[in-house]
Amino acid sequence: MPDKFNMSLAPFDRLSKQEQQYLRSHLDVAYFRQADTILTPGKSGDSLFIMIKGIVEETDDDGKEVFAHYSTEDLFDVRSQIDGIVKHRYTALEDTLAYLLPKNIFIELYQSNPQFSGYFDNNLSKRQTLLDNAHKQQNLAEFMLTKVDNNIYNSPLLVAPNTSLQDVVEQMQQNNTDAAFVPLPSSEAFGIITRTDLLHALALQQKSLSSDVKAIAQTPVIAIEHGDYLFDAMISMTRHKCKRLAVTQSNAIVGILHLTQVLSAFSTHSHVLTLRIANANTIEELLLAASKQRELVQTLYKNGIRTRFIMELISAVNEQVIEKAFALIVPHHLHDHCCLLVLGSEGRGEQILKTDQDNALIVKDGLHWHQFGPLMDTFSQTLQQLGYPPCKGKVMVNNPEWVKSQLNWKKNIQFWVDQNTPQSVMNLAIMADAHAIAGNQALLSPVKQHLQQCMQQQSLLLMEFARPAVGFAVPLNLFGNVKHSKQGIDIKQGGIFPIVHGIRTLALEFGIPETNTFDRIDQLCQYNVLEQLTADNLSEALKLFIKWRLSQQISLNHSHNQLDVQQLNRTDRDLLRHSLHVVKKFKQWLRYHYQIRE
Repeated sequence: MPDKFNMSLAPFDRLSKQEQQYLRSHLDVAYFRQADTILTPGKSGDSLFIMIKGIVEETDDDGKEVFAHYSTEDLFDVRSQIDGIVKHRYTALEDTLAYLLPKNIFIELYQSNPQFSGYFDNNLSKRQTLLDNAHKQQNLAEFMLTKVDNNIYNSPLLVAPNTSLQDVVEQMQQNNTDAAFVPLPSSEAFGIITRTDLLHALALQQKSLSSDVKAIAQTPVIAIEHGDYLFDAMISMTRHKCKRLAVTQSNAIVGILHLTQVLSAFSTHSHVLTLRIANANTIEELLLAASKQRELVQTLYKNGIRTRFIMELISAVNEQVIEKAFALIVPHHLHDHCCLLVLGSEGRGEQILKTDQDNALIVKDGLHWHQFGPLMDTFSQTLQQLGYPPCKGKVMVNNPEWVKSQLNWKKNIQFWVDQNTPQSVMNLAIMADAHAIAGNQALLSPVKQHLQQCMQQQSLLLMEFARPAVGFAVPLNLFGNVKHSKQGIDIKQGGIFPIVHGIRTLALEFGIPETNTFDRIDQLCQYNVLEQLTADNLSEALKLFIKWRLSQQISLNHSHNQLDVQQLNRTDRDLLRHSLHVVKKFKQWLRYHYQIRE
């Protein structure tokens, strides 16, 4: 019985202690000399092989096509355990030792343990879900560390005891609040009056509009001290069964905290950050808020928040930052006459850490660049201050080429379609992801509709449009393994871009208006363009690529796309190889679908 077998490796770590002991008791060890044939096509697969040392090569029957190499701790041949028949030839390239797990024991564990069987599932989405469940990623309640400050609570409304009920109602309306505090005579205490209290006083107690508010003020007022933890506020509200707390500082009421504000801040600091963005009245105040974004990303990721949720949340925060900057710079009377677009990953809602500025402006027909030029120069400079570097390709609103009237945008799109050059195709791809975030957002719809109409039924253009998706090599070597280098692999070129651009092409072909890649995949599946398994695998592969890139960007404090494969654990390296094969297969499908030849 091999006592040294490592049960901490996936998928054996998903077995119970009893199952692990059962597996260990049935393991055997086999030795193969260099050039020995281990498995032959057409034979029955009697055992699962777990490599101890050496190298095994998987090829077709005649040895001309190499599929993969296996070394220490790798597994083969899972397929024959499930299907019953060996499909490929396995040969020892050097002296090799391997554990043998009898097929009947493997099948017994496979059928009885869903997490164990899930590891071998060809559906990448199901496999990753089971991995997530096994690791029990916990969403730690970040709000427990958030303190009560004026970024969270509202300013209080204080009314004198002899204020009439009618005056209180008017003041509440003017201050956009549903409660007011009343200092009580001959006491240092306060009472509270809510809209419900006013309604009951007037409708049920027959109080007149001229009655003093002190007669209906409720006591005691439950309070929380400025600087206390938000968690304590939640406990206080629960304990006293109230929906509002007075916020005090040096025995004076400085604010009012509502239950909805506490609940909104639950789990992340995102609500606090968005409040700071919304309350910013100057670029300097907005800069202070925007500087907290990376910290928010780090906290969300370290607390186990799922990658797609982080993308959606941070994308929304980015939109609020950019929209606020637009509002502070562009005079309000011009907002109805223009529409600010974000492009690229921000337009798709897939940006996490800040990337280059990619934006454009649509102006109403009849207006011209010179009316917006100086404002857009200031806007681009401001975004740079806020941490968004200038776009190297100058796809920015300070470039007149990306500020046009609605009519001229339509003409420009038609020109790009007719031109059909690599640059015009890239410009069309950029506009395909446009998302309106400020100004008159209705200006974008006719432009996007025109773009879709121009692209549909354009087989030659779609072929050229799709070509970049198959242009970058998938970082797999001839043996089907992930390429290794000191620089790592460019996960954007090799994994993310082929999925994003391939799906973008299909979305344009089939008239799908969504800009988010995951939403586009879902729609393509509903339209029966993609099979469900393919859609699931593409979505999961894209999420994994983004997750691994983000993890290393945070841990190694960089913002590039190089992924150090050696930093990944064995399970993630296995998933990476699986995910890259998903990309490879998708690229082959795109070549066939669009008749793209090398």
